[in-house]
Amino acid sequence: MLLGTLLGSAIALADEDATSTGSHAVAYVKDSAITTKVKTRLASEHLTSVARIHVDTDKDGVVWLSGSAKTREAIREAVAIARQTEGVKKVHNSITLSND
Repeated sequence: MLLGTLLGSAIALADEDATSTGSHAVAYVKDSAITTKVKTRLASEHLTSVARIHVDTDKDGVVWLSGSAKTREAIREAVAIARQTEGVKKVHNSITLSND
């Protein structure tokens, strides 16, 4: 349900963007959809660091993870979740360890 709501918002934004950018709207929806899928999966795994992990996706399905996590295991899990998400072609990990 949450994923549908988030994807609906991304599609609405892309539709709005389509009038000004033409062919770029399709890439925008794809990027937003993949980013939303990764974020949703991270949240469903209840990673304690999820609020501090940022997810971006480029037009080629490459996901960029950044931010911080409390443990190496949380970082490994976030990377594994991103890699296993439909549509993801590659994952770049820039998540750092933090004691906060």
